Amino acid sequence: MTSPAPRGLQGAYLLGERAGQDELRRKLLDVASHLLVTSGPESLSMRRIATEAGCSTTVIYTMFGSKEGLAEALYLEGFERFRRRLEAVPSRGGALEHLAALGPAYREAALSEPGYYALMFERAIPGFMPSERARTLARAALNILDRVIADCISSGYIVPTQPRKIADALWAAAQGAIGLERAGHLRDSGTYEAVTHATISRYLTGKP
Repeated sequence: MTSPAPRGLQGAYLLGERAGQDELRRKLLDVASHLLVTSGPESLSMRRIATEAGCSTTVIYTMFGSKEGLAEALYLEGFERFRRRLEAVPSRGGALEHLAALGPAYREAALSEPGYYALMFERAIPGFMPSERARTLARAALNILDRVIADCISSGYIVPTQPRKIADALWAAAQGAIGLERAGHLRDSGTYEAVTHATISRYLTGKP
């Protein structure tokens, strides 16, 4: 009779297996995102993605369940990547400086991930509508805006109000400028900086 594997080794094996699955999942999502940009939404067939990723369609169905499940996973992955970029912005200086630094980071995230961005904000896959749960998680990925704005309010830089109200106004301003830039109507970040700065200024107390 074979003795059971030591718990430590078994745990290490399970962690390694999970890491491999996570890596494969990221690869599949990146392949799908790239196909969306280069070949359009009609290229997002399970067979095409499997061929590009070098795996079987069974693996994709096991991970995502369906094409709709894959689309929602792409949607959430895009917001998770935005979250990581914003969370990586160092909080040097005061709260207001931190808030100002988040603006360029958000624009960089949007322009550097065109496949994810198109799915997140431009309905790149016809007929796909994220679930209510996915929308809630997507907005939660941007909660750093709410937190930093709350810090600005506590420090007296911004008038007391609901942080989410200001965060959503700032988000809307940023998205408008980015959409125009992606469509080729704006050539640089000047307008983006102007509208995001103006939005923040609207709520400032005037404190130096």
